Amino acid sequence: MKGRIAAGGGVLALAAGLISYYEGYVPRGYADPVGIPTACYGHTGPEVRLGQLYTKAQCDALLTQDIRIAQSQVKRCIRVPLKPHEEAALVSFAFNVGGQALCGSTLAKRINAGQLPSACAEMSKWIYSRGLKLPGLVKRRASERAMCEGESRGLI
Repeated sequence: MKGRIAAGGGVLALAAGLISYYEGYVPRGYADPVGIPTACYGHTGPEVRLGQLYTKAQCDALLTQDIRIAQSQVKRCIRVPLKPHEEAALVSFAFNVGGQALCGSTLAKRINAGQLPSACAEMSKWIYSRGLKLPGLVKRRASERAMCEGESRGLI
């Protein structure tokens, strides 16, 4: 039981590092590159108001909440055992694209079919938002793919 708890904490720490790096810390409501109201570490939702200020504690709480939601979405649709770095990469991916998108993706189908290398490669295709290729997504997906594949150098 102890090892499982430690591994779970490792997943959250790995995912939080990746997510916070690529989302950045902005303690106010702002429009992301495609106009979605966003705050803190990439938090979105109907309660986010442009210009609204957030404390560091509020942002940290939102990040933890959002990561746990993304992790539960990964656990809901991925039915095979994952190593901590694989799960963390998928949590970061689900945080960014949404659990529904992950669960309906070729990426998820391949992981569940035991085709991990080709599943990780699928991440590289998810670099568009509302039809726009975003350089930040290219870099993020390269890091998520590297983490998924077990690489530890050059993740961010």
